[in-house]
Amino acid sequence: MIEKLKAFIVGMKRPRMERRIPALFAAVALMGFGVAVFDMIGFGTDPCSLMSLGLSMNLGISFGTMQLMINALLMIFVIRYDPSRIGLGTLANMTVVGYVAEFFMYVIDQFPMLETLSMTARIIIFIPTLTLFLLAASTYMCVDMGVAPYDAVPQIIAAKKGWSFRLVRTLWDFFMMVGGALLGATVGPVTVGIMLFIGSLVAWMSVYVRRFFD
Repeated sequence: MIEKLKAFIVGMKRPRMERRIPALFAAVALMGFGVAVFDMIGFGTDPCSLMSLGLSMNLGISFGTMQLMINALLMIFVIRYDPSRIGLGTLANMTVVGYVAEFFMYVIDQFPMLETLSMTARIIIFIPTLTLFLLAASTYMCVDMGVAPYDAVPQIIAAKKGWSFRLVRTLWDFFMMVGGALLGATVGPVTVGIMLFIGSLVAWMSVYVRRFFD
């Protein structure tokens, strides 16, 4: 066990670790902030968060805890079929995104006037928030320190079956979106956009973000 742990730690070493670790935690925190803002303006959230929101509302479990529970269950699959995808980034995503989002949702709830924002105001808030979310998602991927179980599952399925990753990921997000919608969570343009386009957008932005860590 000790030898495996040492091998895991050695395998996690990357160039410029002094940049990667702070960037990782800043990225997942910004992703959590983005989820809270998307939820506030009523434009929907990413499919994973949508499912977590739906389950949270119906089961009376806090959003952060629900997000952690879903990823913990998916972790069993990842450990069974490809544990190499697990790293510090996995744990950071599992624990930070949901609880940061939950914190900002609480803060937003203290300002009821935000519920009456005009559509123009919502769009103005949406554009920089989406930009920050995409930058955070690109950074989270570029630090190359493991991915969340939610992200790892479609990667593993596509690799094992020889299927198109984009197709598997889109279907994976689609089923989560439908599940969240059936549970009462709000589906919006953010949900659909992330399901269809986030892979391409993150890949495009990652070309520039990756230079910071090389």
